[in-house]
Amino acid sequence: MILKRLKVKTPLIDPTNCYIIADEEKKEAMVIDPGGEADKIIEMLNVLDVKLKYIYLTHCHGDHIGALKELKEKMGGKILIHRIESENILKPEVTLSYFIGKEGVELEADSRVNEEDKIHVGNIEFEVIHTPGHTSGSTSLYCAKEKMLFTGDTMFHGTWGRCDLPTGSFVDIINSITEKILKLPDDTIIYPGHGKSTMIKEEKPIYIDLKPRD
Repeated sequence: MILKRLKVKTPLIDPTNCYIIADEEKKEAMVIDPGGEADKIIEMLNVLDVKLKYIYLTHCHGDHIGALKELKEKMGGKILIHRIESENILKPEVTLSYFIGKEGVELEADSRVNEEDKIHVGNIEFEVIHTPGHTSGSTSLYCAKEKMLFTGDTMFHGTWGRCDLPTGSFVDIINSITEKILKLPDDTIIYPGHGKSTMIKEEKPIYIDLKPRD
């Protein structure tokens, strides 16, 4: 398996992490969150000499979908997004693309995913985990074999994502983290939408006092 992290520029100060996962044997690839700089993403796909099978969106915010249209037009690949988020992505008041000087996305998803759906890129299997809170349709993508989790803006190193934007919820994001993400194996590596990677075991202490009590 090949994993590449591209720090792509958007109108925001903080670059967005765009990930490329490729199966070396099958020559298939998936791009997660093409937030900007389509040329950079396309160049890496060409260097890897792989076919783009999927474009996976963890959520619909403008800094995670900025290069979606160009990438889709030039490289193909099916757009995958959670069923709830497939509706949110068509709403400017939710994507906030205009806030960062970007046009909204007119493309609709090719496939709408749900909790526990499986996605295959060559021989690599991922499981969809619905992790609402940053947005109502936010998801994380988990690969048990490789012990990696792509959390979008749900969870970062040392903190959780914003939940004060349209369709966001503090209760939901904390529940998503404590009831779903932190129940994965401790040695799972977290690859967030911004900033550096971390591990489940390093993040657990932060949420002990926040976890709802019976």
